Order: sequence, then C-alpha cells, then structure tokens
Amino acid sequence: MAAPSNAEQTQLQDMEEEEDAGMEQREMESDEEEDDDEQEEEGMGEDDSDDDEDDSSEDEKENEAEIQRLEEQLSINAFDYNCHVDLIKLLRQEGELIRLRKARQKMSELFPLTEEIWLDWLKDEIRLTEEESNREMVYELFERAIKDYICPDIWLEYAQYSIGGMGSPGGIDKVRAIFERAVTAVGLHMTKGHTVWEAYREFENAILSTVQPPPGRIPSREEQELLNTQLQRIHTLFRRQLAIPLMDMEATHAEYDEWSEHGVPETAMNQYKKALLQMETRRSFEESLLVAEPPKMTEYQTYIDFELKEGDPARIQITFERTLAENCLVPDIWAKYTTYLDRQLKIKDMVLPSHERAVRNCPWTMGLWKSYVLALERHGADHQIVSDVFEKALNAGFIQATDYVEIWQAYLDYLRRRVDFSKESSKELEELRGAFSRSLDYIKQDVEERFGESGDPSCIIMQIWARIEALHCKNMQKARELWDSIMTKGNAKYANMWLEYYNLERSYGDPAHCRKALHRAVQCTSDYPEHVCEVLLTFERVEGSLEGWDVAVQKTETRLNRINEQRAKAAEKEANFARQDEERVEQRRKAKSDKKSQKKVQNRTRFGEKRKADNNNYQGKWNEDSEQAPKRHRGNGEQTTEEHMETETGLFGKNAPPGYKPAPPGVKKGQQGAVAAAAAQRPNDEKQELRNDNSSVFISNMAYTLEEPESKLRTLFETCGPIKQVRPVFGNKGNFKGYCYVQFESTVSVPEALKLDRREVEGRPMFVSPCVDKNKNPDFKVFKYNTSMEKHKIFISGLPFSCTKEQLEELCKGHGTIREVRLVTYRSGKPKGLAYVEFSDETQASQAVMKLDGTEVEGNKISVAISNPPRRSTADKPGSSRLMADMMPRQVFGARGRGRTQLSLLPRSLHRQSEVSKVENGAERVPAPGSASANAAAETKPLSNSDFARMLLNK
Repeated sequence: MAAPSNAEQTQLQDMEEEEDAGMEQREMESDEEEDDDEQEEEGMGEDDSDDDEDDSSEDEKENEAEIQRLEEQLSINAFDYNCHVDLIKLLRQEGELIRLRKARQKMSELFPLTEEIWLDWLKDEIRLTEEESNREMVYELFERAIKDYICPDIWLEYAQYSIGGMGSPGGIDKVRAIFERAVTAVGLHMTKGHTVWEAYREFENAILSTVQPPPGRIPSREEQELLNTQLQRIHTLFRRQLAIPLMDMEATHAEYDEWSEHGVPETAMNQYKKALLQMETRRSFEESLLVAEPPKMTEYQTYIDFELKEGDPARIQITFERTLAENCLVPDIWAKYTTYLDRQLKIKDMVLPSHERAVRNCPWTMGLWKSYVLALERHGADHQIVSDVFEKALNAGFIQATDYVEIWQAYLDYLRRRVDFSKESSKELEELRGAFSRSLDYIKQDVEERFGESGDPSCIIMQIWARIEALHCKNMQKARELWDSIMTKGNAKYANMWLEYYNLERSYGDPAHCRKALHRAVQCTSDYPEHVCEVLLTFERVEGSLEGWDVAVQKTETRLNRINEQRAKAAEKEANFARQDEERVEQRRKAKSDKKSQKKVQNRTRFGEKRKADNNNYQGKWNEDSEQAPKRHRGNGEQTTEEHMETETGLFGKNAPPGYKPAPPGVKKGQQGAVAAAAAQRPNDEKQELRNDNSSVFISNMAYTLEEPESKLRTLFETCGPIKQVRPVFGNKGNFKGYCYVQFESTVSVPEALKLDRREVEGRPMFVSPCVDKNKNPDFKVFKYNTSMEKHKIFISGLPFSCTKEQLEELCKGHGTIREVRLVTYRSGKPKGLAYVEFSDETQASQAVMKLDGTEVEGNKISVAISNPPRRSTADKPGSSRLMADMMPRQVFGARGRGRTQLSLLPRSLHRQSEVSKVENGAERVPAPGSASANAAAETKPLSNSDFARMLLNK
C-alpha cells in the first residue's frame, strides 16, 4: 500500500509544479495586457469609448428583452423545445451563469439533452468549480449526462475530469472505475471507441511512470511487485482492445508490438486476427454511415439487421445506441430496441432505463408508455412507481383518442393482476374498481372534449369491467348495470352487442335474464335482426316452454314483418329519388338540346334575311340567277373547293397529321385550304397512322407560345423510350393549342413518361396523363392524388411564394425520412403557397406536425396538419355539367371528328323554315305524322330549275 501513496505524492508534486508555472505565465500575460491597455487608452479618444459603451448597452437591452420574452413563453408552454435552446444560448452569451444553470436544469427535467448541450453545460460547470468540495456536484452532473445517451465524447470528458481528482484519497481507484464503465459502455463503438481505450492506457502509463524506480537503483521486492502489477494492467488493456473490432486496429497492434519487450503474445495475436476479420465484415456499414447524410435511417437499419443476425448482444446494443444518438425522435427505433431488451437480455438495470429514455424522447407515442408499464410490472417495480409512470403517460399528449383508451386498458390489466379474488374484499379490489370508474370519467370528460370522440365506441372498458364483476366477483347485478349503460350509449341497435351480453348471462346468469336480453335484442336490433330472432327461437327450443315458444314466434314474426316493410319503403324511396334524378337530368338535357336547336334556327334566319336583302336588287335577273344556282351547288367550282379545304384545316385542330406545318401569316385563307388539300392528297409521302392509346400519352397545359413543340417534346420524352411519333395540335390559323400526343414504340415507355407529370416546361407545369378514349371510358379520371386521409403525409399552408422544393425538404428532413415533396401550383405554374410532404411512416408525420405547426418561414407563419383533402364531389352534384355530359347520349362522328363538310351546301337564300316540309340538298321531304325525327322515312322529290325560281320569287 506504500507505493500508491508515493505515486499519489509524486502526482501531486507534478500538479503543484504545473500550477506554479501556470501562475508565472499568467502573471506575465497580465503584465503584457496592462501595458497593451495603457497604450490603447492613450491612443483612444473619448468619443470612441462613449460609442462602444452605447452600442454594448443597446445590445444588452435587446438581449435582455429577448430573454424575458423567452422566459414568458416558457411559462405558458414549458414543452417548447426550441424556446429552451434559444434561452440557453442567449444566457450563455450574456454570461448569466446562475440563470443559465436554472434554465438548463428546467430543460433537463423535461427533455433529454443532446451531446452538444451536455458538453457545454459540463465545461461551464468545470470552469466554475475550483474547490474540491464542489467536485461531487460535477460528478453528479456527469452521471445524469451519461444516462440520456451513450456518447463516447461525454464518457471521455468524464474520465479526464476524474483524473484531476486522483490526488484525493481513493482517487486512482475512482478514475479506474470510471474508465472501466466507459469502455463497457462505449468501448465497442467502431469509430470512437478507440479514443476511450487510448485515454485509459495513457492514464495507466502515467501511473507506471510513478512506480518505476529511478535509473541505477534496484527496486525493492514490494516495488517490483507493484511495477509488475502495473505492467500487467497495461498488457491486459492492449489485449482487451485488440480483441474488439475497431477502426484503425493496425495502429494499436503496432503500438503494442513496439511497447512490449517480448512482442505480441500468440493468444493476443489470434484474438487480434479474429477481431480484424469481424471489422472487415462491418467496414462496409461504417463507410456507408460516413458518407450518408443525416438522419442515416436506412444505413443504421441495415446495420441493426446485420447485428441481429450475428446475435452478439453487446454489439447489438451499441449499434442501437449509436442509431438513437442521431435519431432520438424516431419511436420505431425505440420500440424495436426496448422489445429486444425485453425479450432477449431481460436485465432489469438495462431494460428499465432504456424504457425511461424512450418515453422521455418520444412522449407522444402510446406504445412506448404501454411497454414501459409492462416492463415495470415484469421486473417487480414498486406499485407507486408504476402509478407515477401511468400518470405521466396521461399528461404526455397523445395524438389520438384511441391511444388514451389503450393506455387505460394496460393500466387496468396491471391493477387486475394485483387483486387476490379469493378474498371477498381487499384494498387492491377497491383500487381496481376506482380505476375503472375514473377511466370512464376521464374518457367522457377529457378525451371527448379534446378529440370530439371517446375513442371507445364499443365500450370495451365497460365490457371488461362487467366480465370481471361477473367472473371473479360473482356480482351479476353490477355487471347488468354496466351493460345497461353500454346499451344506452348507442349500442342497442347492434346485434353483436346484444349477443355478447347474452353470452355473459348464459355463462354467469340465469335463463330468465337470458330470455329477457334476447327479447330486448329482437325489439332493438336494426343491423341483423334475422340472426337475433334465430338465436331467440333456438333458445326457446332448447330451454323454453310452449308458452315461451309462442311468444317468441309472435314477436319475431311481428318484428321481421315490420323490418321488411321498412326496407321496402326505403327501397321505394331510393327508387323515387333515382327516378327524380334521372328526370332532372333528362330535362336539363332536353333544355340544352332545345336551346341549341333554337340558336341554330336563329342563325339560319339571320343569314337568310341578309341574303334576301341582297337578292332584292336583282329580281329582274332571276333567270340568270336561277341558272347559276345549280352550278354553285354541284360542288365542282372553286367556291366548293375553298369550303372543303377549310373543313380539312379545321380537322387539324383535333388531330394534326404528321408533317403538318402551319401556313405563313401572309398566306390567304383560300391558299391555306389549298396547302392543306395538297397535304391530304399525298398518301405516299407521309401517311397518317392511327393512334394506339395503350402506347400513347396525352400532354396538356403547355404554353401557346411554345416554339417548335414537336422537337422539344421529342427531346424531353426520348429518355422514356423509343418514340414513334409526336403530334402537336394546332388551330385553324396554325397556332399551337397547348396540347399534343406522344406515341411510343412500346407500352413499357408509358409509365416512365407519366413520371414526367408536372415537369416545368418554360415556366408552366406540363400535365402528362394516359391517353384514353372518353367515348369508350366516359368515367375515366386523370386525377392521380389520393382524396382520403393519408396519415404519413402532411399538408402545409401559408408558405411564401418564393419557397422552393429544396428549402421545404431542408425544413422537414430533420423530422424523418422524406419520400416526396410536392408544391401545389396553378396551371400557369405560379405557386399557391401550399405543399404536401410525404414521410416514410405515420409517426414521423405526426412528429413533423407537432414541431412545424405555427413556425415561421421567411416571415410567413405556416400551418401544418395531417393530409386530409376534401372529397372531389363536383361530378356527383345534381347541377354538375360533368354529370349532364355523362348522362347525355354521345353523338358518334367519323374518325376525324365532325367537319364542315357535314353542313348543308344549299345556298342560304333557299333555306325555308317550315314545320311541314324542309328543303335540303335539293330535295323536299315531308316528315311522317307523329314522327319526332327530322330524318323520318319519307318520299323525296327532286326540284327543277323552275321550282328554284318560283321559290326565289315568293321571297
């Protein structure tokens, strides 16, 4: 024991010498600083000093005002994490040490602190603590820090701080104990574990230097034993480190080989080679973590799965801890970690602290609290501790009403298992009944007030209570009272609820109450009355009398007849509604058709009157005009050709053939028609091919001013696969209409092309949709986004219009793994200030809502909620134009649409409006009596030239 005291004395002497040297150096530095201050004061004017004082005072006032604002905000909402961080940062900047310590203390009580916050706090406390009596306070702070997360840097700081107190009694042993705990906790850390091992070896080497005798002196027997013991400690540290797979193992091996007089022992060499192989199998995982960006969830998950397959508990634990240090707000990782500890390790000192850390990091996750309560019961925790944990869970702020019901169920199950039902009355039984009553009041008052629903519509808690009273307590009267309450909460109309009550009575009650329950069920059930009636009749067959059978048959027949009448009335009412809807649709269709016909009649009348006014000046030349009339309507003249070619050009507006180029602006209308006719009459040059909808996509919402749309779209879609043709659609004047068709060689390219939907083309979002014939599929909808609630996706509103997709992704990536970010824009491409962000799971989305809702982005306060878009009910409204269009019969035209050639070529002056007869294309037809169609079968009589002349004279 003498050697440790000598070592301690030597260490103290070294420390005193260092302190003396440090004092001399500080005195010299202070003298130099005084000289510098005197020189600066001489060269500095009075005005400059006043300005600096004013600026510093203004900054201090601003910071103090901000500190007061943050403190006031925390008094309102103590769970504002960012507010705590900002307050600590400001207080540290101002040097408010006492207020800073209080602020850190409050935050640590509510949240686990990150590694950076703990290190700043510890370093500040170390600087403030100079007396030996205050070192224990710093030790306690370190003990709190290492419980939040397993961080190598905090353990290293802890061990190095403990070295400063090894001069006290038992100080060296205390340092060794801390180092041993450090290497146990983080010594397996692949990238940072070696720093703790090296610090441990340096400490032991320093102790070795104190026990070595001076050169030239032979050590005594005791000194030699102490020297050998210390050497053996260092040998053991080297061997232990080399047996663990760590990065840069080769350097440690080389250092051991150089330090040891006899080289590396064979046993240590074998362990080193084995560890080296283990490191090589894990090197790829470590390298992927080094290059990955936070939160690195995919890489860590792959690493965890690998270690679980390997089955080494220590390595599984350190891998989980590394993952949680960077992803402490991911409940799924905590749940997976605690489940592994519960099922595999089952060590109380490891399981319970991990559960506590889990609920502190993710208090909003009910599953973690439920697992914590079960773990406390499993490891025999005190009843008061379990009750306190449950009370904390109720105040955690769950996001669903059903979460509160489940945590109550877990706690009630725990209380039920504590009761000894062999005793008629006990304290535990009264506590259980009181907890059941309190749970019902809590759900009715707190949960329904917050969520608008109880979360327990089937009254599961009351059903369990009733079954416990009937089975364990033999108290059927209480069970029946509970079931009466269940039925009064809107459950009396469900057959399954009545059958559950009936089964309870069958098991623990009597036949009279069974019969009573079934009779009530027959009268009240509305979803499956036939089944309840069948159960009643079966019961009477087995256990009832003839009188009971007659009553049951009468009641069931009466009830079923009433039910059938109600169903018939409901069906008739529904049919009437459907018929009324059809009549309204038919009336709208007829009104629209009449309006269109009336408009056509008005147009024909107006053109006829105009032509009549022109012909009044030429009544003396009717012979000449009558001879020219047949020539004009034979269809061989230039006028007919011009009209026909206008028709062809109009068809290009629907579907321009390949190779079509709009005419220059200077070309006249007739010349455009001639050009189009020439293009149509060149079948050998460029023959238009029929579109294959299965291998085509429809492009829309492009700018009308887009130049060379065919070449640009071909370049854009070439990445999706070989293109057969690109067909932009042009108007009558040759201008681009903003949409086109792209046909590929194979149908495989279509899904790739659809991925380009909403791609910006010259500032506008391009819409890409499947090419579907609406005549064959009138109900086809192009809208591709979900219209129901998506719990893994959040909806953000109030964004500034300048917000980009990258900025939004940067804002949200700290709360989970992002799958997709979509900014909502107008058709013109201008942003609406709305966005959807899709996460990998529901928990991350819920966390993002809690953290981001109400925050500011570029001065705009944003609102964040779970995505629940309104239903797209436009097509279902009675007055919807889409519905009318769907109900109206579709007129079938040719493959190229309706052209102008389907119009009448008769001169406008010869059109006669008459209900009896009509002249069309040189033939008179008389509709059959009672016929509603203008195309009824009737005899037609050709008109001669004299007939035309007579008609003109009559005008």
